[in-house]
Order: sequence, then C-alpha cells, then structure tokens
Amino acid sequence: MSTQAATPAVPTPAAAAPAGQEPAARALSYAGRTLFRNGRQHQIIAGAIHYFRVHPEQWQDRIDRLVALGVNTLDTYVAWNFHQPEKGVAPDFTGWRDLARFITMAGDAGLDVIVRPGPYICAEWDNGGFPAWAISGRDMALRSSDPRFTAVVERWFDALLPVIAPLQAANGGPVVAVQVENEYGSYGDDQEYLRWNRAALRARGITEMLFTADGGTDYFLDGGALPDTWAAATLGSRGDESDAVWERRRPGEPFFTVEFWNGWFDHWGEDHHTRSSTEAAAEAAKILDVGGSICLYMAHGGTNFGLASGANHDGALQPTVTSYDSDAPIAEDGALTAKFHAMREVFLAAQGREPEPVPAALLEPAAVLPEAAVALEAGTGLLDFVRAVEPVRSVKPLSFENLGLDRGLVHYSATAVLPRGDGTIKLRGLHDRAYVWVDGTFVGVLTDATGADGLTVQGTGAPAALEILVENQGRINYGPLFGQGKGILDGVLVNQRYVFHWEQRAVNLELPLERLLALDTGAGTGAGTATGAGASGFFHGEFHVDRPADTHLALPGFGKGMVWVNGFLLGRYWEIGPQHSLYVPAPLLREGPNALTVLELEHGGEGAQLLAAAQLGSTHATHVEDLG
Repeated sequence: MSTQAATPAVPTPAAAAPAGQEPAARALSYAGRTLFRNGRQHQIIAGAIHYFRVHPEQWQDRIDRLVALGVNTLDTYVAWNFHQPEKGVAPDFTGWRDLARFITMAGDAGLDVIVRPGPYICAEWDNGGFPAWAISGRDMALRSSDPRFTAVVERWFDALLPVIAPLQAANGGPVVAVQVENEYGSYGDDQEYLRWNRAALRARGITEMLFTADGGTDYFLDGGALPDTWAAATLGSRGDESDAVWERRRPGEPFFTVEFWNGWFDHWGEDHHTRSSTEAAAEAAKILDVGGSICLYMAHGGTNFGLASGANHDGALQPTVTSYDSDAPIAEDGALTAKFHAMREVFLAAQGREPEPVPAALLEPAAVLPEAAVALEAGTGLLDFVRAVEPVRSVKPLSFENLGLDRGLVHYSATAVLPRGDGTIKLRGLHDRAYVWVDGTFVGVLTDATGADGLTVQGTGAPAALEILVENQGRINYGPLFGQGKGILDGVLVNQRYVFHWEQRAVNLELPLERLLALDTGAGTGAGTATGAGASGFFHGEFHVDRPADTHLALPGFGKGMVWVNGFLLGRYWEIGPQHSLYVPAPLLREGPNALTVLELEHGGEGAQLLAAAQLGSTHATHVEDLG
C-alpha cells in the first residue's frame, strides 16, 4: 500500500494579479528593470533590524539610528519560535513580541517596512525560526508540499498574517513587500511548495508586493525562484555580476539584493569576523550604481538572547555565539561605527541627498556602568541540580523531542556493567555535547564529532552508575541537516553492547529562573557539588547600580554555561571565545541591587566583571571573495 501523502490544497489567492503590476493600490511595482513606488521611480535602500534581537525599550533608539544611516526601508524577519515556543499555546504578539508595534514604530519614523515571515528564516537563529515541536514529526518532509508540513505552517500563518495585513501600505501602513519563504534554492526544488507558500500569503490578505530571495547565481535561482514572482538576491560581493545574471534570467525585473552581507556572524571557537568599511561600501555602491536596490544584512545585528542562537554544520556542529553584532554599521550596543559613516555616504549620494550632520545625540556613546568586579558564591552542584528533576523512564534513550524539550539540557542515567579493565562508552547519534560520569566520577566530554568513538574508562566487571548530561548548543539553522533532533538519537554502547533502561530528566533552562532555583537547594553533598572555583553548578552574586546603563559582562575563569541577570536569561558563554563578554542592555538593570546567576557546566571561576566595552575576540577579516 502506498504511503505517499496527498497533495496539499492550494489556497485561493485574494489577489492573483501578475507580480509587479496589479493591483493599482500596491505601493511597489516595476516596468522593464525599473522599480516604482506609487508611480515614482524608486530604489529600496534598506537595513535589517530584528525586533527579537533588540530589547523593546531600545527599539526606538535603534530605528532612529537606522533613519540616520540614510535608508528608506526597514527589513525584519519573523521568528515563529519566538512567538510560539510551546505546543498548544497560542502565539504571543504582546510585549517584546509585539510585531505590530515594531512595524508601526518604523512607519512613524518615515520608513517603509519589508517583512520576511518565512516560516523558515535561517538568520543564524535557533532551528531557522521553527519551534521544534512543529517539525519533529519523524516522517514529515520539511520545507516541502508535504501536507503534514504545510498544515502546521497554515495554522501559524492563520495567527501571524492578520497581524501584518492591516499594516500594509494599501491600508495606510508601512509594509510594502512580503517575502515568500527564504533562500529556498539553497535547500530544495519543490516549486509546488513555493507556489503554496505564495498562495497562502495572498489568501490571508497580503496584497502588497511578494518576492523570493536566493543566492546570486543560476544555481540558487534554479531551486528558489518562481517565474511570476519578483526574485531578490542574497550576497556579499560581485553584485554587478549577479545583476547580469538577473538581466539574463529575470528579464524585466529590477535587481534587489535583499541581503547584502556587509558583515558576518561568529561561531564559538573561531575568530570574530570583521569586514572593511571601505570595501563593503564600495560593493554596496556597485549595486546602487546599476540601478539596483539594497538591504544591509545586518544594519544592526543585536543579540541572540537566551538560548536563541542557532548553529551550522561542517563535519561537526558549529554553534553560533550569543552576540549578533555581525560587524554591522550600528554595533550591538548601538554605537555608530566607521562602517555606518561609509555606508551613509554611499546611500545619501545614491539618493541625491545633501550630506547633513548626524544628530548629535546619536553620536554620543551610550552610558555604561563603571567597571567593577562582582563576587560570586557557589550554590548547588551541577549533578545535584539536574538529579532533582522528575525522571521519565524508557528502554532506549529519549531525544529532546521525545521529551517535549526544545532547548536546554537532558540528564540520562542508567546502570551498566563495565568490563574489567579498559572499556569504551560510545554515544551513537549524539547531538550535541555530553558530559559523562561513572559512579559519580567525571570521565570526560563527548561531542557530535567524537561520540561514536567514545571514552575509554576503567571497569571492574560490576554494575556501575552511568550518567550523561547532554547540552543542546543550538539547533541547525541552515543546510540539509536543518530540522535535526537533539539528545542521544540512537543509543549508548559499552564496547559493542547497547545499554538499556534509562531515566531522563529534561531541564528547561528557559523556565522562569525562580522555578529553576527551586531545584537549587544550596551547597549539596552529592557528586558535582559546587564548592567554589573549579567546580560546576550554580553561582550567585549581586551588584549595585546607581542608575541603569549598559554594561558588558565577563566571566574570567569560568568554562561554559549560561548566565541570568535579574532573572533574564542573557545567553551562553564559553571560554573558547571568540566572544568573552555578553552585552547587558540598560533596560535589564534597575536601581539598587541586581542579581547575577550563573550555571557553569565545566569549571567555575571566582567572580564576574562588568566592563565598559565589548570583548568580541580577535578578528578575522572577511574579504570580498568570501561573500559571493
């Protein structure tokens, strides 16, 4: 019997007019290779800012800085898992998640807005923006016309698009364009799915210009472009060469680089990437000089707060750091960089605008706290903490998805007979990083690259207590391994023999901190108890603030873990760098005492430091040939 799934029903578009021409109320249109806005010749000069990477009390400040950059448009992705992290709970569009407020603020500042709702966004964001629960079906074909996939996306679009539709230009709002999927030519070739995505947008009231976005070569266009929808490019160099490809492949369409990579992001264990301001500005000018439109990715990168940073994979997992500064024109803390001024000069010239001074208030550096040391006292040890979670029992190890856990930690425990003498503990299908104890003694670390090789341990031929703590370091956001699960996906071997009958304790680190600290009972007595510098587990401290201001938090002597400020999960840290400080925006602080909580997975230090400037690591210059 065939198990082929039925073809999904394609929604009837609300407006099925040809791209770029109808309806007349649409703000953007084109004829030949010329873009128009409300009938006037137009170039989009845009900058990307993601509302989910900027504290909402700083939205206005960052938008003001974007306006000063000389752009006419703001671009943002929408991260589904930011709005609906839990299955069965309605999407949240309030507070920090108030997308409509962010779009409206941009419009009030005089900017058009481009919205990129995905549902796949890449963006170096955990799982490419998808909640893990939505795509964890074993047989689901991701980013395809598989009805099991389109059904969950439809329910998300049913909630999201009514937020965006009223803000379109036709309704007096700032939204002038909406993207169909995202860089699909880098992933698949299901044109039926792209048409479904486009029709789903139209059926839910999106009437403004639609576009796709793909790399700047024939290869990416082959998989990701639609014949009757405006195709945009994503690239970091050779825009004039890509414009020639578009002139050949997409006759009659204006060239639009919706992602111009004027900087780059960082992985843990690599150098901090930078790009020459002069070179980046010159490459941007090439696109504008041929009449093309451009969007800086990123104009302001912001921060991967919490556990939201994603990962790439190239033989082994490459987790992305907490900072998303990206060497952008507007730095993570809002500072206007040399790249800001170089890009501004290019943008003003392209629009025939006379140079004018940047508002003085924007040139002033943000207020920062005085540098200070913060003493930290040890609390509950790591194993004592995770052992306090209620277990789930199974024969084979369960994955994060089996346990209903998106991000955080899973503690696995079982009894295994270790052969007398040398034996090897192997973890098949490990994702991502595992700390291993035998009878309460720490024996080593395994990763997705080394798990199958295993750890050599000494056994006595008697039963031993085996404990494995697995950390999800960020779900893959790009490439064919997108959607991969977390935890121990296959099993645990002692030499060639499987270990069965496990207890799993899922530790959701994104719960309110007070719920996590209910498991932190102070100095414990079992293995893994935090006893000070060198130990793993919780550390607590407090620092006084006279007046809230930005600061940069460093944890010298600490190994790897997560840190909270006043109960807010700031992000991950790791001694291997390149990032050695975490940005703490002023709105997270308060007058008087401020609480600092650290969960250290490897070895704690003696204290924290508040720094006046970011320490993002030694730099690696990204060159034009790296960003084609």
